[in-house]
Amino acid sequence: MACFTTLYSGSSGNCAFLEEDGRFLLVDLGKSARATTRALGQLGAQAKQLCGILVTHEHSDHVAGLAVFLKHSPVPVYGTRATLQALARRGCVPPGTQLVPTDGCGEVDVGGFAVQSFSTSHDSADCCGFRVRTPQGKTMAIATDLGFVSDEVLANLYMADVVALEANYDFHMLMQGPYPYYLKTRIASENGHLCNDECAATLVKLMAAGCKKFALCHISQENNAPALALQSVQAAVLQSGAAPAPDLVVQAARRHEVSPVFHF
Repeated sequence: MACFTTLYSGSSGNCAFLEEDGRFLLVDLGKSARATTRALGQLGAQAKQLCGILVTHEHSDHVAGLAVFLKHSPVPVYGTRATLQALARRGCVPPGTQLVPTDGCGEVDVGGFAVQSFSTSHDSADCCGFRVRTPQGKTMAIATDLGFVSDEVLANLYMADVVALEANYDFHMLMQGPYPYYLKTRIASENGHLCNDECAATLVKLMAAGCKKFALCHISQENNAPALALQSVQAAVLQSGAAPAPDLVVQAARRHEVSPVFHF
């Protein structure tokens, strides 16, 4: 059985965890090595069981703790070529770290996990999401930091056992909030972040295809709330007229602590 959760999720730091048979992957590492190690300890996971770290992009809330963590627990780092180059150029990884590109490579083997990256629209070097097939054939797909859900993103989310998708902001909270205009425009652009409504509409499509487990990630502290993100999903499901599966689970990822674990 595989398990998935987030160790923390939000603009203050992002890190996701996928485990099966005692081996695990991390997606991003946006808080300190100490905070990440503490969170892993709560799950009973040790660094020696870590097969690799997948990096979506080079923004600090996704890589802030990466360099220190790798000094103590050196493992390969995976991401697009442009992202890996940005990490090396900015000193986000120690010298000698094994950097493995995922773009244009199909599935990449990471300790028995089959990892495939896909492009997401965000203002970074080359942001991506990941679709991961576990050694026992379960699938997890994650896409955070994207301005819109492209056909490529949607195709990679379909039929996953667990989907982690960004629900960053509520449009009205963002527009009425204290952020300067340029920042509001950036967040709401096609190279920014995903709003509750588009996240919810995407989840309805995935539910219709049989997906049943969803984590709403990267929820803004200033421009959203977990309850609002969940309400958007509920409203979209009701509007679609579809009857949700009895075993459907949609949860909002926690900002500063480990979220409840999905077993699949």
